[in-house]
Amino acid sequence: MSALPCGSWPSPISAADAARHDGAPNWPAALGEEVWWTEPRPREGGRVALCRTRLDDPAAAPQTVLPAPWNARSRVHEYGGRPFVLVPGAAGAAVVFTEFTDQRLYLFEPGGEPRPLTPEPAEPAAVRYVEPVLAPGGTEVWCVCERRTGPLPTDVRRSIVAVPLAGCSGPDDVREVAAGHRFLACPRVSPDGAHLSWIGWDHPDMPWDSTRLLVAGIGPDGRAARPEEVAGGPGVSVVQAEWADDTTLYCVADPEGWWNPYRVSAAPGGGWGRPEALVRCEEEFGGPLWQLGYTWLLPLPGGRLAAVHGRALTSLGVLDTATGALEDAATPHTEWLGRLAAAGRDGRTVLGVAAAADLAPEVVAVAPDGSWRSLSRPRPAGAPAADGRAAYLPRPRTVEFSGPDGREVHAVLYPPHNPAAEPLPGELPPYVVWAHGGPTSRAPMVLDTEIAYFTSRGIGVVEVNYGGSTGFGRAYRERLRGNWGVVDVADCVAAAEGLVARGLADPRRLAIRGGSAGGWTSVAALAFTDTFRCAAILFPIVDLVGWRTGETHDFESQYLESLVGPWPRERRRYTERSPVNAADRISAPFVLMQGLEDEICPPVQCERLLAQVRDVPHAYLAFEGEQHGFRRAETITAALHAELSLYAQVFGFASDAPKLELHR
Repeated sequence: MSALPCGSWPSPISAADAARHDGAPNWPAALGEEVWWTEPRPREGGRVALCRTRLDDPAAAPQTVLPAPWNARSRVHEYGGRPFVLVPGAAGAAVVFTEFTDQRLYLFEPGGEPRPLTPEPAEPAAVRYVEPVLAPGGTEVWCVCERRTGPLPTDVRRSIVAVPLAGCSGPDDVREVAAGHRFLACPRVSPDGAHLSWIGWDHPDMPWDSTRLLVAGIGPDGRAARPEEVAGGPGVSVVQAEWADDTTLYCVADPEGWWNPYRVSAAPGGGWGRPEALVRCEEEFGGPLWQLGYTWLLPLPGGRLAAVHGRALTSLGVLDTATGALEDAATPHTEWLGRLAAAGRDGRTVLGVAAAADLAPEVVAVAPDGSWRSLSRPRPAGAPAADGRAAYLPRPRTVEFSGPDGREVHAVLYPPHNPAAEPLPGELPPYVVWAHGGPTSRAPMVLDTEIAYFTSRGIGVVEVNYGGSTGFGRAYRERLRGNWGVVDVADCVAAAEGLVARGLADPRRLAIRGGSAGGWTSVAALAFTDTFRCAAILFPIVDLVGWRTGETHDFESQYLESLVGPWPRERRRYTERSPVNAADRISAPFVLMQGLEDEICPPVQCERLLAQVRDVPHAYLAFEGEQHGFRRAETITAALHAELSLYAQVFGFASDAPKLELHR
């Protein structure tokens, strides 16, 4: 092992490696023994492919089914969600999916060409579809539909619609099934086809604030009757509901401050009874609805439920609904996403997306006997995932820091790690505080090659689940109400200072990095604190007034009502909190990176900040063809090179990244 300056350690993990592995398989689904999922392809222009394998053939290799340039990705809410549903085809499973470029639904049978089901809208991508389900009778798919009704981002209408699998000859063939709320999610049909359930909410609530679970009978015209509210309401967030049988609905809600599982049953005299808690514990069995189609809860045969649950880490458990007993699957994964699906002819195999500190996210099948195997990265039972860079991966652990007033701040620590290098005698490594997006979100502890790109070179990373993050109950996530730009910044500062106090980090070499809401926290930390010596800021919000008055999409257009305060009554707070109005206080170098097609955090926000920055070394990288979050391999590579070069120049070490030109 060689003693070398931190940051300059030789590493086999390149930016191109990180770009190649960026993103995770997603949205597993099954029809009998066929298992399908989506998979990002950074080297194919950032498109999302559809892949499949067979559950009954352990030797089957994953296949890419949907060829380039097709792109299975929805733009509903701009964040999208589950973009496909499997339907019976002539020879196995066929798929109905949303194509990104025009947002129409297509029917695709492997070996053929995708056929459009929905009509071409008058304006490109003006009608969008997400979270499709097969309807009663099997001749239609029902899904959430978002229609643009005018030129403003908030000119939209949403409904649950029926689309015939035979295709539409015109707009009138798309039948509206249900509506009534500005936002809709989780359309589910009862097994007998008699009832439809869904979740709805309205501005200014976000889906983690207050939602309503609705149930309605389906009339002979194929439309939902007047719905009955069966769960949720003011101050209660219902994030998922699934039918177990014709009269039983399971849901995930937080009336007691934690997303726990509940049962709603048909009442003997008609209507529906009150939700009955199946488990009461200080763990989360759900999460925020940033995308539509999440499934943390999955009914299984025999009155059992598969459930993703946990706090800092998550597990896959099987819940006995009669006793409340919960037994976890014995797999090496420490992070299970809300992506459960049933597979196999008997529907008893559970599919999910899972990861760990040394396992990148993969599609996993857990059999009724508890055995498991990876479907997206097949390997012999019990064998680790093959990765020649495994020795260079970080060894993360969960940590807590003490924030202002002694409040706990949760984080995941990724110390520098390289089997062939160590710090110079007496040297403490530089550390980068990563602020996640959302902000109502969470940083999981999983194998992330972007983090490994830095830690293998001798730069530590700490991902902070600052106040406002999910996974720790409603009280923790509501710390941010009215305090965005205050609590998140203070918690990131507390993490950085906590690392220094523990003797882990060099106090003169601290940086902060984040994208979207994390970009906001990063630039706010530069403007309002002197803790960090530089920052990597990706597609940020910097001007609250502009963002609240029309510079973002409809989904988040009133998000600041809770994060900052009522508009326009609290206009002064909006102005004072915005880093764009405190740009003269920024003295630390930074790199700012932005997608030019971003409709969530548009480029005008970055441009407004840059116009106010004075005499500070900085760089601005604007990427054509990128939206909110970078998906193309060349963009991801360039962004990582720029970030490493910034740290090298500010912290004073040699780097293998091309030099980033900083301007004043």
